Amino acid sequence: MPTEPVSPDPGRDDEPARGAGERGAGERGAGERGAGERGAGERGAAGEDWLTRDEWIAWLDSIEPDEWDDPGEDPNEDSDAPAQPRIPAQPCAAAKAGGGTRAAKGGRRGPGQPGSARRVADDSPGSAGAFATGHLLDTAPGGAALFGFAENVAGDDDRFAGTSDDELTGVICALDRAEAAASALKLAAVAELIRRRPDPSCEPVLAEPGNWEEFTSSELAHALADTRWAADNMLDLAWTLAVKLPGTRAAFRSGILRQSKAEIIANAVANLDTDEAHAAEALVLDRAGRLTPGGLRAAIKRAVMEVAPDKAVKRREKAEQDARVERWPELSGNAGLAGRELPPADVLAADQRITWWAKKLRKAGLDGDMDQLRARAYMDIMLGRDSRPVTQPEPPAGTGGTDGGSGSPDPGGTRRPPTSGVIPAGFIGCINLTVTLATLLGLADRPGEIPGIGPIDPALARDLAHAAAQNPKTTYCVTVTDQQGHAIGHGCARPEPKNHQRTAKRPEPRPPREQSPPAGHDPPGRSGTGPRPEFTFTGSGEHGPPDGYGAWRLSTDLPGRPDLLISLDPIAIDTCDHRFEARGHDPGVKLRHLTQIRHATCTGPTCRRPSTQSDFEHNIPYQAGGRTCMCNGGPKCRHEHRLKQHPRWKVEQITPAVFRWTTPSGRQYITEPTRYPI
Repeated sequence: MPTEPVSPDPGRDDEPARGAGERGAGERGAGERGAGERGAGERGAAGEDWLTRDEWIAWLDSIEPDEWDDPGEDPNEDSDAPAQPRIPAQPCAAAKAGGGTRAAKGGRRGPGQPGSARRVADDSPGSAGAFATGHLLDTAPGGAALFGFAENVAGDDDRFAGTSDDELTGVICALDRAEAAASALKLAAVAELIRRRPDPSCEPVLAEPGNWEEFTSSELAHALADTRWAADNMLDLAWTLAVKLPGTRAAFRSGILRQSKAEIIANAVANLDTDEAHAAEALVLDRAGRLTPGGLRAAIKRAVMEVAPDKAVKRREKAEQDARVERWPELSGNAGLAGRELPPADVLAADQRITWWAKKLRKAGLDGDMDQLRARAYMDIMLGRDSRPVTQPEPPAGTGGTDGGSGSPDPGGTRRPPTSGVIPAGFIGCINLTVTLATLLGLADRPGEIPGIGPIDPALARDLAHAAAQNPKTTYCVTVTDQQGHAIGHGCARPEPKNHQRTAKRPEPRPPREQSPPAGHDPPGRSGTGPRPEFTFTGSGEHGPPDGYGAWRLSTDLPGRPDLLISLDPIAIDTCDHRFEARGHDPGVKLRHLTQIRHATCTGPTCRRPSTQSDFEHNIPYQAGGRTCMCNGGPKCRHEHRLKQHPRWKVEQITPAVFRWTTPSGRQYITEPTRYPI
């Protein structure tokens, strides 16, 4: 790498979290050259305002988080390392009013912690040493300077000669940040184009979306050889980042977020006002960079529901008016068919109906994995046909056959497609609905969650819970969380034995609330029918499990339904007393269930497969003396299970609830327990 520092490519957007002594608004480097212009044997951004080497190193050090908000997020941090002094970057001789600085905080990408690596004191040999884990360029923000260093390491043949696997991974991450910074700068330019194309009838120009000249999108589309639809989306995103999401804009400009993640946040806050968007953004921005796109989509959706639950309901109801079925040609020559903006309860029922029929097809001997069988089941249900192979002899000619290709011959008169009474109308299988107790009791408006659907607004969560209560086969579990939302206790409800049921007269039914159900919603599929459940949750008067969270009574107040008793067992998070350890290799029902509650998804750093569809995997193999216990196991999907057993990968269960994954390049990633809504 060059022996002298290059311009650190400072300042684009305001960042209120900057530390004292750092560059403020309006400071910008002057006289910078492009990263591609070479000096003698170097590829770096040159400029008039050079820093000394010590100042450059101190500046890079100053952009790193100076403390961890959550002490558990960086378990490898060396608290004894001496703090590097912060110095102000050189002031600009040609400052531009209204300029700013790039985000200095917010957390770099890296599953499980704000930074995928920590600073280390030792030097890494080679020209790419600064990209090694935790070194200067591994933690630097995106920009032309970072791109120039990466281009220098690539060499003339772009083969990155002399780099280690760790350094090469650091280069990839650095270029990802540089790419994000370039995309953010492009959108900043688009926002400036909006300012220069005001709609004469709308002032100020950035007050509302669409307040620009009618043909601005056409001008942008022609310049980029793209569609007007794409140009409209670009204008909307630039406006949203400039007006509603200053924190997201700053993180995007620093390379913490790539454009796809900035778009996820911007789309989620579309119906919020500026203050509400700021509040929702603040709930996710500290971890947005390390979340997968699916995880970020769920997190910001939940944040929007917490900030403005009424608007979340209105958005869902308004979108129902756009319900449709779409078909499109696939690139392969096949075609696609999908329903959009459908009621979540109906989608869950339909999805489980498809899975039910796919299992019937597999049982009948049809080839294919579950994806292929579900696709065939989907078409069977849509077309009213039965794809199961015929096992009986073919009927004589003229006495049977298909009806317009809608099914196979039915010689015995017993074959029926899945739309003709094989399963009852309104078939509902088993789903997991997670809702906070305060929301269920009507004491708060916090979002719920359904695996496969994601966060749902409080009104829909209550409606689904009330609808589920009408079914006597519905089961209930209660989970206790800490302040971070981690599960620390759990219990499954069981009906109170008849000989223990209370003989005292039940209290008079409570009068209906002013909004019961909230916002005038009826339970899906049960509009205005049957008694309305009224949930109560009280102490049972019995002793709970040792070191647990007590014994409780859950009642729906529905006629003929017994109360439900719940004993809350502790879940091993930091320490384990081995109370649920199994004697053999296979975990017991409770052990498996509690590990699935602790980690609702696979413990792979970026995997979101539900834990109920994953293996219970021993971290230390059972054959090597590992316990079948919460402190030595957790859910892993089959892919992550196989990956963990690869000799070049290493997985450590550093506490009962925290896993540390080490890749072949030596980089480490942390998986923490699931964070439930609190």
